[in-house]
Amino acid sequence: MTIGQAFGVKRLQTPLDKMTRSQAGRRSYTKTDRKRGRYIQARPSRSKPKDVAFDATLRAAAPYQRQRDKGNRAFAIERQDIQEKVRVRRTANLILFAVDASWSMAAAERMEATKGAIMSLLTDAYQRRDQVGLVVFQREEARIVLPPTSSISLAKKALANVPVGGKTPLSAGLFLSHQILARHMQTHPEMRPMMILLTDGAGNVSMSRLPAQEEAHQIARQIQQDNIKSVVINMEHPSFDRGLTQALALELDAPCYTLSQLRAETIYQTVKEALR
Repeated sequence: MTIGQAFGVKRLQTPLDKMTRSQAGRRSYTKTDRKRGRYIQARPSRSKPKDVAFDATLRAAAPYQRQRDKGNRAFAIERQDIQEKVRVRRTANLILFAVDASWSMAAAERMEATKGAIMSLLTDAYQRRDQVGLVVFQREEARIVLPPTSSISLAKKALANVPVGGKTPLSAGLFLSHQILARHMQTHPEMRPMMILLTDGAGNVSMSRLPAQEEAHQIARQIQQDNIKSVVINMEHPSFDRGLTQALALELDAPCYTLSQLRAETIYQTVKEALR
């Protein structure tokens, strides 16, 4: 699949914009309680130590040696001296695209760019255990077009024909995305979930008796409360932007970007930046 030329991305600063990155160019890391991963620091042992940091334990006990009763020991260590290792290990990412395929925006162009970005991420993630999936919402429902996978061939088949058009069931798209990501968090606790939401924020189909926008915001708050990181790409034309996408991004505690044009390469680079 051809990926177009990159272009500028304008970031919309919001009060809740707390997007962080570690050191430039590094892969995603997560703290782990297992005895695997790189030892980065020590902390006081909270109970029975499973992974003792001997160097830090000796340093903690050293200042008290003159005043301690060492008996026949050369060095006295007490319970409060014991330190545990804090380790980090490389972690895989689950990147779930949630894409508005209604006629409220240039759906065909948006879908083509999203497909290109997915294929690029899968190619890049070949040796990194990352997985990529796609949820599409249009007409009256949301559906999973591409279940989370690291298979390029499976993605090509699934993405071959994705229909567009109809209303905008934004709530359904957020709800299904939340279900998928929450399920993966349970079965793969060390996999870092991220939702990439492409929308103009103008939901007009409800799943309940709540107004469409209120319902979408309610689900967005639940996604945020479950510590699922999100990135919102505002696809509303600047001339008609009513601030709906930015309001949704606030509920998700997510950065909000607006794209002057739509290219697969730009979506790809935006996601890569968010993963760092």
